[in-house]
Amino acid sequence: MPKHTLTGNIKRHRAFPSTILGNRRDVLVYLPRSYRRFSRQRYPVLYLQDGQNVFDAATAFAGIEWGVDETAERLIHKKLIEPLIIVAIAHMGEDRIHEYTPTRGVIDVRAKRKKRSRGLARLYGHFLIDELKPYIDRKYRTKREPEFTGLGGSSLGGLVTLAIGILYPHAFNRLMVMSPSIWWDDFAIYRLVDSIGHKLPLKIWLDTGTAEPGWEQARELRNRLVEKGWKLRDDFQYMEAQRADHSEAAWAARVEPALRFLFPPARRVD
Repeated sequence: MPKHTLTGNIKRHRAFPSTILGNRRDVLVYLPRSYRRFSRQRYPVLYLQDGQNVFDAATAFAGIEWGVDETAERLIHKKLIEPLIIVAIAHMGEDRIHEYTPTRGVIDVRAKRKKRSRGLARLYGHFLIDELKPYIDRKYRTKREPEFTGLGGSSLGGLVTLAIGILYPHAFNRLMVMSPSIWWDDFAIYRLVDSIGHKLPLKIWLDTGTAEPGWEQARELRNRLVEKGWKLRDDFQYMEAQRADHSEAAWAARVEPALRFLFPPARRVD
């Protein structure tokens, strides 16, 4: 996949502080082309984990980015999705494993002293809801309601996306869950889904690649969500990408169908 540069109107917020987590991280904000032209229009927002990989090959893992900015520009121009704001939230390097996991699972079973995650997903969720989202809502013309607010990520970023969506459905209603790390802590995410008393108001995109180890776990996760009441192709879309592996390039290839499902063009009301 060719490397890209930043495309469109992207604002950079360096060292955004979190009192809740006690750290600072860079945040990039993509604004659709219409943002400047229509000064009263408000936009839905998609927050994405692993922000280094979302827009910029220069900061992306292995130099391969998702190209979300280029894909969004193209789909908005073709009126295949509604114009939206996309917020790329950088991970914190070694602390990524702590912030992106909902439980205190073992990180490395081969180490002499087992490394454990601190399981900070709930705290990370509070950072998003109580610190970052209010800032974005003040700074930009957003549609603030949960039904217009999305959250997404891949691998552990996909795991934390689904966990936060289930734990805090009052904040995020549209979830982009790519190749989630379902294996984490003996399938903790299954237990979280099973704990739901009734279907939540979440529109979910879930995918996996059939070349990923344990990809069948995503099919099991799909089945458990369907059992809870999510309806395929209605408020739930599941994709098995044939021969796709667990990589940035594979997720970049699935950004388009995920955006088209989660942010379809608004219906005109005459």
